[in-house]
Amino acid sequence: MAKALLGTFHSDQRTAAHLLSENTRLRMRVRDLEDLVARLQDENDRMAQAAAVAILDLESDELKEMQPV
Repeated sequence: MAKALLGTFHSDQRTAAHLLSENTRLRMRVRDLEDLVARLQDENDRMAQAAAVAILDLESDELKEMQPV
């Protein structure tokens, strides 16, 4: 009986084609999501760097205000 079940499972070409197309679609979706994560990480890094520069600029301006005239 096991041979009959396995034979039936492997002889259905629609299942194999469906699994192949689903696997291909999922791989493309994963690639798209990985690209999105990379873009968001780059954008986050740029924003963090800009914020750090802005903080340093504010600190230097505050220090200038504290200097005696």
